[in-house]
Amino acid sequence: MNKIESLALAQLARKALLDKKGVNPILLDVRELSSVTDYYLIATGNSAPHLKALGEEMNHVLGPLVGERKRRAGNPDSGWLVVDYLSVVVHLFLPHTREYYALEELWSDAPRIN
Repeated sequence: MNKIESLALAQLARKALLDKKGVNPILLDVRELSSVTDYYLIATGNSAPHLKALGEEMNHVLGPLVGERKRRAGNPDSGWLVVDYLSVVVHLFLPHTREYYALEELWSDAPRIN
């Protein structure tokens, strides 16, 4: 997947999270900072069931475009769910977990995509 396709996929994922009432989704361009992925998408869910719904929405929207997710880690009850599509990695948090891990601060050198 090239950079334009990766960005389109990341933007589609962000829109899907917004449509499912994901809170404060932030899209970070980490192409110059990471060899793991092109974009990190970070969002908050209001509860464990909401995190589960957000993760399922990612697969529903992105799955037909890229096939099934490549990896999924964590679970909604832990407060952190990661859905990996190789060029886009989606981190879904409960509010206190997002604050604790502060990925936006960890990747503060990464440009934010509006």
